[in-house]
Amino acid sequence: MSESRHTKVLIIGSGPAGYTAGVYASRAMLSPILVQGIEPGGQLTTTTEVENWPGDTEVQGPELMVRMEAHAKAMGCEVIMDIITDLDISRRPFTARGDSGTTYTADAVILATGARAKWLGLPSEEKFMGFGVSACATCDGFFYRGQEIVVVGGGNTAVEEALFLTNFASKVTLVHRRDELRAEMILQERLRNHPKIETLWFHEVEEVVGTEAPLGVEGVRVRHVKTGEVTTIPAKGLFVAIGHAPASELVRDSLELHHGGYVKVQPGSTATSVPGVFAAGDLTDHIYRQAVTSAGMGCMAALDAERWLAAQD
Repeated sequence: MSESRHTKVLIIGSGPAGYTAGVYASRAMLSPILVQGIEPGGQLTTTTEVENWPGDTEVQGPELMVRMEAHAKAMGCEVIMDIITDLDISRRPFTARGDSGTTYTADAVILATGARAKWLGLPSEEKFMGFGVSACATCDGFFYRGQEIVVVGGGNTAVEEALFLTNFASKVTLVHRRDELRAEMILQERLRNHPKIETLWFHEVEEVVGTEAPLGVEGVRVRHVKTGEVTTIPAKGLFVAIGHAPASELVRDSLELHHGGYVKVQPGSTATSVPGVFAAGDLTDHIYRQAVTSAGMGCMAALDAERWLAAQD
């Protein structure tokens, strides 16, 4: 038998944005319900060492998310393990349906479903994820000081990551399947002029190779897309920079989106194109994509929701 739950604020998503929204909404006495989604904790659960979270010189990503969840619960946020499969924001109260069969109604909604890095889809890539394979240079670049690393991609993200990684690496090889980049010209010029960066045209990554004990990357096997010739690039890390996909499927047809699917919010706010619906974190952010900025936006979303609900009353 399906259950029906009502809350003043329904938070969908459980990364830094969602849990922080849960803390602040609870402190505002809004008795929020947070539905964790398909990946409780979000992208940080696939990250090992985190060294850029204020207050922690070093913390494991999964551990940080466990602490955030515990904090939200301690403040009074009800955290539910469920997946929202449908969201109707055409009228209030808003209605969400969970995979469990539960129907959630809410006076306000905070979307914090995040974004997912696009991956190559290789078994070896998945095997070494977190052990030499990453999709975030600003998160993990520090661990490759003095090492040779490979970046795959051809857009702004790939070039920016390659340039950033030169702060740590002895050499960066950018692998691209075509002979021209999609990145902005000023970025391409910086790339061409950087002595630490070598670009490998007409190649695609075929396999990540490394050691078993301890698990770690030793090289990246690439194939020439025209000749089929296979070579192995010595490297301690592979950074996949072929873009991010915001998890905006629930609101694709009901909210204003931009930049390839990110939820558009009003400047200086988390308010979306539908009054009473707020969005925070990587779902809205195609620029920074950091845990600390997501958490800050989660705080903003809870405060925006509190003020909006007070105005309605």
